[in-house]
Amino acid sequence: MIIAVTGMAREARLIAHRSVIPVVGGGDAEALEKRIDAAIAKGGRRVLSIGICGALCPGLRVGDVVIASEIVTADIVYSTSASWTRELAVRVPHAVVASLAGIDQVSGDRAGKAELRAATQAKAVDMESHVAARIATAHGLPFAVLRVVSDGAHRSLPHAAQTALHSSGGVDMPAVLRSVLRAPLQILPLIRTAWEAEIAFAALLRCCGVLHAGFARANLGELALDVA
Repeated sequence: MIIAVTGMAREARLIAHRSVIPVVGGGDAEALEKRIDAAIAKGGRRVLSIGICGALCPGLRVGDVVIASEIVTADIVYSTSASWTRELAVRVPHAVVASLAGIDQVSGDRAGKAELRAATQAKAVDMESHVAARIATAHGLPFAVLRVVSDGAHRSLPHAAQTALHSSGGVDMPAVLRSVLRAPLQILPLIRTAWEAEIAFAALLRCCGVLHAGFARANLGELALDVA
């Protein structure tokens, strides 16, 4: 069984499969740890962080697929399973294999993204992969990452988008509306952000279709016996 670690419930629905145990973070790192541990207790033996991410490298565009070679945090670097990463790269040949930064809070503004790239040398960032890497490493389980860019390195997310994630993994509409009422000028940037997210989700859906074929043949990641 593969534990699919996502930030949003929508991502979990896309990767849903009989061989997958979905785990949704909802922006809460502590809760995500407990949920991954629970999934391992249910029989999960491989950990795949999958969903959308933010670009740190200007060369990455919305909809680009990133397969992580490592996860970089402020304190430690986690290597992904080399064999599983190669398997993903074969299945999604247009993907970029690169370092990915892991953070606990949204990195939403352009300046913050630039600082994070300078500090980590990573090409993309998300809020779940470093948690998944930490738990997988602690349990000696193979770990891999496939993420799709939903916002470019040059773009700052509107405040409403940065507060949109509910702890359940859904959209916190009351929080979004409160933010828009306080700052109505962010409506157009918010619409653009939503449109770019749809591009990313469409790309993620295509990736999930490719991965589902691998799950059906029960061979995706079977060579991933290492955690380095």
